[in-house]
Amino acid sequence: MVDHLRFLRKHEHLSPAFGNDGFARKAEAFARVFGTPKFLAAQTAFVAVWIIANMTGVAKFDAYPFILLNLAFSLQAAYAAPLILLAQTRQAERDKALADADAQHREDLARATEQRQAIATQNTAQLIELLEQNTRLTEMTKKLSERIESLTVEMHHRMHYVPALARAQQQADQPGIQQSGGPGSSYGGSGEGGPRQG
Repeated sequence: MVDHLRFLRKHEHLSPAFGNDGFARKAEAFARVFGTPKFLAAQTAFVAVWIIANMTGVAKFDAYPFILLNLAFSLQAAYAAPLILLAQTRQAERDKALADADAQHREDLARATEQRQAIATQNTAQLIELLEQNTRLTEMTKKLSERIESLTVEMHHRMHYVPALARAQQQADQPGIQQSGGPGSSYGGSGEGGPRQG
């Protein structure tokens, strides 16, 4: 499980309002009790029982006007007010420290996000460059393929058609050579075909 408060752990030393010892923890717990509904209900019930008991004669330790009860309230207020104010002051300090830590964490997140965006932009630029290089290589490969195909056709033409044409030309020249060297030639000597003398 991810600890979503791990960035606030360094401020845990600010948690106790009155210190880290046992008395401080009890004092803070006592100060926190004053603002709870249970404390208000219990105090109301206690005061009601106190007044009813002293007015009905069940107990006569604090007759009207309840001086002892007023003294108890004054003593309670004398201790409760400083404890509550101190707890509020320390709570304000904790809230400020936690708010600063949260703001610092958000700043770190924003900085990390900017770095990731910069890296993503750089990677995108590199990818675009690679795609352009790939496109150029593809075009070069296409041109080379076309050139190779053209050379292949030319070599095929030279290997098949040029020798055939040469043989045909040679065969066409051979009958003329035979006719020029035959028995009917004018350079055949004084034979029957030669001129007769009278």
